[in-house]
Amino acid sequence: MGKIDSNNGWHGCDLDGTLAVYTSWNGGEIGRPIPLMMARVKQWLANGEQVKIFTARAADPVEVKKINAWSYKHIGVVLEVTNVKDKDMIDLWDDRAVQVIENTGVRVDSFMPKSRS
Repeated sequence: MGKIDSNNGWHGCDLDGTLAVYTSWNGGEIGRPIPLMMARVKQWLANGEQVKIFTARAADPVEVKKINAWSYKHIGVVLEVTNVKDKDMIDLWDDRAVQVIENTGVRVDSFMPKSRS
């Protein structure tokens, strides 16, 4: 894959439980890639869009090195690793996020129909 350059914002993807399977901390080992998210990330990159791995692990340089190696092995490029949002973030894909309707504080899923189990 070529150079990643986008002035149109960036997609943030959490690592553990979103890009990589997570079951427990296990010494910080990074799990195997999650195929659906990997396909999404690779498509964004192929479209010339910028993607960053958005994780609390970004605070630890040792963890960043692990993430860089994992990213290169499974994605083919080293994605930027961060834990900082900025005005250019387009969206955040995360297994722990709760989405709210802008300017309301109302959870988006509060309008979802209840499943009939």
